[in-house]
Amino acid sequence: MAEAEEQETGSLEESTDESEEEESEEEPKLKYERLSNGVTEILQKDAASCMTVHDKFLALGTHYGKVYLLDVQGNITQKFDVSPVKINQISLDESGEHMGVCSEDGKVQVFGLYSGEEFHETFDCPIKVTSTYRGPQPETRTDLSYSLSFDLASEKKSFHIIAVHPHFVRSSCKQFVTGGKKLLLFERSWMNRWKSAVLHEGEGNIRSVKWRGHLIAWANNMGVKIFDIISKQRITNVPRDDISLRPDMYPCSLCWKDNVTLIIGWGTSVKVCSVKERHASEMRDLPSRYVEIVSQFETEFYISGLAPLCDQLVVLSYVKEISEKTEREYCARPRLDIIQPLSETCEEISSDALTVRGFQENECRDYHLEYSEGESLFYIVSPRDVVVAKERDQDDHIDWLLEKKKYEEALMAAEISQKNIKRHKILDIGLAYINHLVERGDYDIAARKCQKILGKNAALWEYEVYKFKEIGQLKAISPYLPRGDPVLKPLIYEMILHEFLESDYEGFATLIREWPGDLYNNSVIVQAVRDHLKKDSQNKTLLKTLAELYTYDKNYGNALEIYLTLRHKDVFQLIHKHNLFSSIKDKIVLLMDFDSEKAVDMLLDNEDKISIKKVVEELEDRPELQHVYLHKLFKRDHHKGQRYHEKQISLYAEYDRPNLLPFLRDSTHCPLEKALEICQQRNFVEETVYLLSRMGNSRSALKMIMEELHDVDKAIEFAKEQDDGELWEDLILYSIDKPPFITGLLNNIGTHVDPILLIHRIKEGMEIPNLRDSLVKILQDYNLQILLREGCKKILVADSLSLLKKMHRTQMKGVLVDEENICESCLSPILPSDAAKPFSVVVFHCRHMFHKECLPMPSMNSAAQFCNICSAKNRGPGSAILEMKK
Repeated sequence: MAEAEEQETGSLEESTDESEEEESEEEPKLKYERLSNGVTEILQKDAASCMTVHDKFLALGTHYGKVYLLDVQGNITQKFDVSPVKINQISLDESGEHMGVCSEDGKVQVFGLYSGEEFHETFDCPIKVTSTYRGPQPETRTDLSYSLSFDLASEKKSFHIIAVHPHFVRSSCKQFVTGGKKLLLFERSWMNRWKSAVLHEGEGNIRSVKWRGHLIAWANNMGVKIFDIISKQRITNVPRDDISLRPDMYPCSLCWKDNVTLIIGWGTSVKVCSVKERHASEMRDLPSRYVEIVSQFETEFYISGLAPLCDQLVVLSYVKEISEKTEREYCARPRLDIIQPLSETCEEISSDALTVRGFQENECRDYHLEYSEGESLFYIVSPRDVVVAKERDQDDHIDWLLEKKKYEEALMAAEISQKNIKRHKILDIGLAYINHLVERGDYDIAARKCQKILGKNAALWEYEVYKFKEIGQLKAISPYLPRGDPVLKPLIYEMILHEFLESDYEGFATLIREWPGDLYNNSVIVQAVRDHLKKDSQNKTLLKTLAELYTYDKNYGNALEIYLTLRHKDVFQLIHKHNLFSSIKDKIVLLMDFDSEKAVDMLLDNEDKISIKKVVEELEDRPELQHVYLHKLFKRDHHKGQRYHEKQISLYAEYDRPNLLPFLRDSTHCPLEKALEICQQRNFVEETVYLLSRMGNSRSALKMIMEELHDVDKAIEFAKEQDDGELWEDLILYSIDKPPFITGLLNNIGTHVDPILLIHRIKEGMEIPNLRDSLVKILQDYNLQILLREGCKKILVADSLSLLKKMHRTQMKGVLVDEENICESCLSPILPSDAAKPFSVVVFHCRHMFHKECLPMPSMNSAAQFCNICSAKNRGPGSAILEMKK
């Protein structure tokens, strides 16, 4: 029956939790699990009444007077039969070596947990103590373990609570307090005797007590007091807010957050108190410490327990609700809330309703909240159940995200915290994410995520590809398949290529371009494409793809034929890349027809592989293409194709006359007679004029310009280029009876021929257009020439004068003569070794120096002397002989 009940309540908890999570998308802050194993066995026969928590173990008291020591998994490690009635409270010191127990019959016991040593002793007080001692004498003991039993039945008083000194293990701290009608402090004297002292009485039963450091906090019917064990003073009284509640039904909950912060929960009120040191100037008769309430607020439900969580609070609340059907009040599930205390209010962080066993029958006093400071574990104790609440770790966060189908967030959380997660693997989460996307129909997203999630795991890739094949979505995963590291089996890639080949030629062609050819069996794919071309032989996409496959297979000949048939731009790249020039010698016309410019550039760039002669021969039947090739060749180098220059005259005349004249001007290998014949046959005047002038027949050329072109400006320009007086004379004679020509000559002849020669020959009475303007221009040109001459003359004179002055200044400067200078004639030092002797030195402006006696005597005709060295340079060879003859 008990097992069935447990399963029932467990399922009830699960369903309730699910309904709670469905109501809110907010992630819970805590996770819960029942304390099972030994606890389950205990609560099947007994009921929990109280519990205390140590970092190493748990101590559970029951209604049948038993105390069980449990490990954190709930397994029983020790059992104590303390009393036949309910255990009210258990207290442990910080070391976990001593325990104090208080039962409903008013008895208090304090004993060591890890020693069998016992002793009996009688106290000098109305308390009867019996004990048995074994082992060394008390004065020789360094670590005393003992068992104390106090019976105050003689005074008809009972103790409901107990708290042992946090450092009870120390010999100087053998103290504990008990509470009933009075709060008594028991401590061991120096004679190993126990004495008691009343700390407080007269305000009703003391129902809760907590000891932390040197401070003891307790609650009675009137409020909460704090006692300083060092100064032996009570330092505060925090009054109870709601006095309408029965203190036995809604007991006060006390919790020390640290050595100076006390949290009080009573009814629906929460107060956070801070113990502070009083300034020396404020003491007088006051205690050395005082209490300040730093936060105070009301809650919605009745408080059954409190615990700190960093700067927040964990509150266990007793909830009553009214039934909608019967309109009666009933006990609802208790709530565990995390709240952020503020000065006068609070902020709810999370709130969970707990389905504990028998919650319908429990009262506020039946619930207790204990916590382990070291691990942030919170124990919710009720008569029939113990639930453990833990802070959710990253694994729990991922569990919640997965439960809510937030796979992407779960994956991101796992990647960020991969060192901290224990129960999850990034790969498993990723695979679940892919499956979720596939189930939802987001095939493209699922395929894209495969890249990141599957990574380099080839086996998983292949598994996912087959999964996509089953749902007919191979196309979705194809762009993301690995192509290098790892490489999947060829069958995988072939399977996808066949899928595209059956339904999407463009997609198939894209994959062939993007995938390296070594991923799949090329011959298999080539055969598949050929089979499809049998049905659609003119499909350009398939033909182009087949050419690419041939290229991968190094079957460049077949690939080149297809490219040329398709006139595809990649044909030139294919030829260059794979050096296929030997294969295109008989396909030059096809290449030129496709793209003559690219073809010519390619042929000219590779003359060493396909000779000029071979190209010209191949293009013999296509003279227009032959011209394009030879023209480009001539532009690159005027001499390489000189053997074809005669041929090019006809080609230019036929297909490209605008470039004929430039060709004739630039070519030095062109036969002029042949060119003149062709130009005269075709009546190409400009070209004929050029050829006649180049052959020396300038008069015929000029005559053709005047008679055929009737262009005086061109005739004048031609005469200027030739710079021949006879041509100017012919031009004047031809123009003398043509007024427009005379105007042109008058405007342009001034700088080349004397205009008077033309003016004298003009007949009287001839009407010449714009004569006045032409004469004015002649005069202006003449004046301009005069001004230019005068300006040049002034500049020349000024420059000559400036240079003459500069030379004079230079020659007038002194010349340094020292011991390093030598005579240019005798090559001895220019200065004598004895400065006292008279000497004569001649220094020329050219800086050559001579002893006077080393110079030849000046001639009778001229007294001037010249430097022998410079004179010899100016005279030149043989000049000395001429001088001697003179």
